[in-house]
Amino acid sequence: MAKTSKIVKNNKRLEAVNFYTDKRKELLAIIKDPESSYDEKRAAQKKIAKMPRDASATRHRNRCQVTGRPRGTLRKFGMSRNTFRDLALKGELPGIKKASW
Repeated sequence: MAKTSKIVKNNKRLEAVNFYTDKRKELLAIIKDPESSYDEKRAAQKKIAKMPRDASATRHRNRCQVTGRPRGTLRKFGMSRNTFRDLALKGELPGIKKASW
């Protein structure tokens, strides 16, 4: 089980990412646009630099929804491989069963 503080911090990062997503997309479009002038690009870069660091999507970490484990997370199920295996063996995940051949 991960520390509660780490889980809460990661959730706050996700909120920041969601809050600033549209604004970041607009500014990045200006920066990548070959038609925009140098001054416009510089102004957009400065605005992005003034945003909080946690507004960037790369700062968010995929964690297990059950235990908070940061590594080995299965995106489709939102949990770590260990938790997924335990729940699948118990039969608590609908439609999932252990493979045998």
